[in-house]
Amino acid sequence: MSDEVASKSGFLCMYMSNHPDTLVSYVRYWGKVNDNVTSAQMTSIDTKAMTLTYTVKGSSDKKQVRIEFDPPLAGYEEVKPRLLNMKVDAEEALGMLRAPQITSFHLPFRIWIPTAMVASLVYVTFAPLRSSPSYNALYLLANLTRETVPSWAIPTSWIFMVSVHFLEALYTLYLCRHFTTPFSVGLRYVAAAFIWGFPIIKDLRKRAQDLRIDSIMKGK
Repeated sequence: MSDEVASKSGFLCMYMSNHPDTLVSYVRYWGKVNDNVTSAQMTSIDTKAMTLTYTVKGSSDKKQVRIEFDPPLAGYEEVKPRLLNMKVDAEEALGMLRAPQITSFHLPFRIWIPTAMVASLVYVTFAPLRSSPSYNALYLLANLTRETVPSWAIPTSWIFMVSVHFLEALYTLYLCRHFTTPFSVGLRYVAAAFIWGFPIIKDLRKRAQDLRIDSIMKGK
């Protein structure tokens, strides 16, 4: 009989990679690992158990632990509720912070990607036309782009970018309220998310996850 959980193991491992703090709590509590675990990754899962690799403070070597499900999972539909229950039990036992407070603002290096994209759009949109007195060779690529793409492409790009970044700013506002940031810090995060988008959200969530992982050791 095939194991339907094992057949979707790759997807589940990829999904759980977005929750490193939860994986660390699994290793510490359910894997009974008392070392200072700094990171963890799920490598496989089936109806009987899940296997995780982890690293400890001061070492880059990966160790492995296999956590048995008791009782075994009845099927794929039981994966989510079981993992959630295990998460709650582990966090309560370890004293992990549920909503860590972010008290400072941090601008991640990866904002260079959206910065380059926005700068390119500004360049293509506002570069002088060939007939303009201020035109020079620096604006040749912008003019070629405008002449090549459909007339609706550039305005649509602006509408799409502003709409997406507005939604990302709203989500960042929710995160700032959840992480109880000071007003000035939250304001900077929301403004940064509107300008740079996803890299700001990703960095904010990672900072919160790191604080949750640190809280495990403080509640040790």
